[in-house]
Amino acid sequence: MASIDDLFKKPALPSNKRKLDATRDPNEIYKSAKLASNGHASSNERLTTVEDEEDDDMEAGPQMPPDEEDEGDDEEGRFFESGITQQENAILDFMTDDKDEAEIVPEKIDTAWLRKLALNFEKKITKNSELRAKFEGNPQKFMGSEADLDADIKALSILTEHSELYGEFSKLGCVGSLVGLLAHENTDIAIDAIEIVSELTDQDVEAEQEQWDTLVDAMIVADLLDLLVSNFSRFDEGNESDRSGVYHALGVLENLASRPSIAEKIGQGTHVLKWLLGRIQKKESQVGQNKQYAAEVLAILLQSSPANRNKLCDLDGVDLLLQLLAPYRKRDPTKGTEEEEFVENIFDCLTCVVDETDGKYKLVEAEGMELGLLMIKKGKMSKPRALRLIDHAIGGQTGAEACEKLVEAAGLKVVFGTFMKKHDSQATEHLLGIFASLLRSLPANSAGRIRTLAKFVEKDYEKLGRLIKFRRDYASRVSIVDDQIRKEQSGLYAEEREDMADEWDSRRLDAGLFCLQTIDIILAWLIAEDEGARKAIQSLLAEQDESFAVIKATIEEQLDAIVGDSEEEELTKDMLTALLQFVT
Repeated sequence: MASIDDLFKKPALPSNKRKLDATRDPNEIYKSAKLASNGHASSNERLTTVEDEEDDDMEAGPQMPPDEEDEGDDEEGRFFESGITQQENAILDFMTDDKDEAEIVPEKIDTAWLRKLALNFEKKITKNSELRAKFEGNPQKFMGSEADLDADIKALSILTEHSELYGEFSKLGCVGSLVGLLAHENTDIAIDAIEIVSELTDQDVEAEQEQWDTLVDAMIVADLLDLLVSNFSRFDEGNESDRSGVYHALGVLENLASRPSIAEKIGQGTHVLKWLLGRIQKKESQVGQNKQYAAEVLAILLQSSPANRNKLCDLDGVDLLLQLLAPYRKRDPTKGTEEEEFVENIFDCLTCVVDETDGKYKLVEAEGMELGLLMIKKGKMSKPRALRLIDHAIGGQTGAEACEKLVEAAGLKVVFGTFMKKHDSQATEHLLGIFASLLRSLPANSAGRIRTLAKFVEKDYEKLGRLIKFRRDYASRVSIVDDQIRKEQSGLYAEEREDMADEWDSRRLDAGLFCLQTIDIILAWLIAEDEGARKAIQSLLAEQDESFAVIKATIEEQLDAIVGDSEEEELTKDMLTALLQFVT
């Protein structure tokens, strides 16, 4: 069951894995080799025919069809000539004779095959290393071994189709060797190694969690993170190959961050956060794929770990993110572009950070509240995202300062004005969250609280009328779902009901339960603090034969769902208990 704390949900991030945009002829780009069904590296070779040279005095125009006796073996008459000599035809007949035809047996991909592959891979690394050391000043002497090593690195991509070999691949020490190639003097070799690491750890690989964990743990032990970060400093994105290397390195970070413990290790144990902040600041005539991807990876790392969010505050990241958003207070990025995704991810980053106490303080200090209110008032694409940002910023037990700042910045007029206009369900949810946080956090008898209460009762209680209208709408939706659930519950055993509990709760939330609960908390606050509001709410409910009892039932349901495992939950429980006595 949802509690008021669910207001401060993390923003959803995109789940689909992005793909590198092709920026040149695909035939010029190295691709990872994959073994075909016959065990050989797949290729795009095409058979070509060599035309016989014609005599200069040959008659122009199409050749006359042959006489029937000259048609040879072409029974259907589709070809005029075989194009080969009698001797060649005899050779072909011999080669295709059923007695001598040999079946091509696909190579078996198993542990024995992997050991052979691993041994060959290690030999190529050793040979290249030795030749590089011996002929340091003469690259021509070791370029051949480098090409061989490059091919062997790409051949490892076949393992993505055989994740059952991940454990053995790690035991053989190949993971450490592969990761070690990230430090290779030839950046092309390092980029190929990064790309293979990205492929092996990609979420699209059908690997069991245990298999994926085994491989990734071995990579972490082999110092993957530090080697990955070290490459950021030597890649020059003005070069297409290096730009591809940065892209694949970001892909590795995204893959690894799917495990929260590693996401926190990335943020705390490396300079990744600092590099990402620097990368998203780089000025580009058009927001490129890597700049947008850097913002996305930053959002993922912040979403995964409170420690990462606090570290970003220490790096003055909040002020930097606000500066990046400032140009969009009046203009929108072009739809369907990298720039639009970039702006969305910057909003996601900020929304994550302001859930932390330091993030709230930093936002107020950097005048983020004023920027958000300006976007709500004048923005288009930025308007709903700014509403969400402010909802998160003033929420929680440490949101009092941000609440006071919102009032000081003339934010009441903006948010209440928006509430009275037409908007979608997401905007409604965030506006209700803002109202609930203001009533919860603004000090009693303070100027800010009095001004907030006045907004609810002005213009003949029109805001209360709109709240009751929303309440009835959400209550009706939840009631329909509750009826469906009761029908499904009939005939089920207790254990089956327990198994279905989460799904039923999810359906009730989708129907609007959270908004219904939030509205009833707002109404309870108004009933408790303003006698005029109390009478108005009572009268509005009575129009459909309702009373404070419906509000009481919702608050009791919320209280029953609170476990009380955290300080925040205990404070919420105390607040609801106090409000309950005013609607009884």
